Amino acid sequence: MPDSEAATHQDDAGTHQTDVTPRTAGATRLRGIRRGAVIALVASLAITALIGILVLLGSDFGDAQMRVLLTTLLVAGFSGVVLCHLAIAARAVRVVGFVGLVVSAIALVLGVVTIWLPWSPEVGGFLDVVSRGFLIAGVGAVSLAHANLLLLLAGRRHPAVRVALGITLAAVAAVAVLILVPVLTEWPSNLDYWRVLGIVAIIDALGTIVLPVIGALLRDRPEAVVQSELERRIAGLSTATGLDRDTLLAAALDAFEAAQASGSRTP
Repeated sequence: MPDSEAATHQDDAGTHQTDVTPRTAGATRLRGIRRGAVIALVASLAITALIGILVLLGSDFGDAQMRVLLTTLLVAGFSGVVLCHLAIAARAVRVVGFVGLVVSAIALVLGVVTIWLPWSPEVGGFLDVVSRGFLIAGVGAVSLAHANLLLLLAGRRHPAVRVALGITLAAVAAVAVLILVPVLTEWPSNLDYWRVLGIVAIIDALGTIVLPVIGALLRDRPEAVVQSELERRIAGLSTATGLDRDTLLAAALDAFEAAQASGSRTP
């Protein structure tokens, strides 16, 4: 009987390790991908900056050099917004970052086509559609990058931080929509439209500046402070392993459930 119980316990432990390992490996893989992407982006940004400098130092500055310079600026902008998207790659709201990466890639492709496709009457209509698509994707990419930086405070529990975060994110979305409306339709001639856009943009800028200050000055609610020791342990383990909070809690719950199941079968 003891041998069978030991075998059962080993089976449970093996099953638990099988359940947890894929989740842990996936989080570790995500961390490695994010690190590699950051290195690649920084390298590409340095290369494009060097190309831009060489173009400006060249003796001739014609149409081709202008296209190269615009492509350099496009790649630099793409690298910047992608770094913003990767900032939350290990957070619970990572899906917003992944959406931002897709939109940014679309904007990059459409931007390159817009820059390098020679204009002619035959491709004029197509180029107009591509350029509009580039503007739409570009506004979306920048807005999502802005939102992703703000979402770094999504885990804060203080009511003031959460309210300020919600208002600022709503302002970011509203600014994006108000900018895209003229792109998709005709430019409004009504002055009130631009006044509304200016007001919302001011709220957006105010929230972007004030929100990090509020997050630094205000602590979480008292009921969250009771768990501060646990949160410190989770934060320390997250820093040491590279796993996010949800992955660590899921692994702990799996271990607890496995231990409970093993204990219930013990006579």
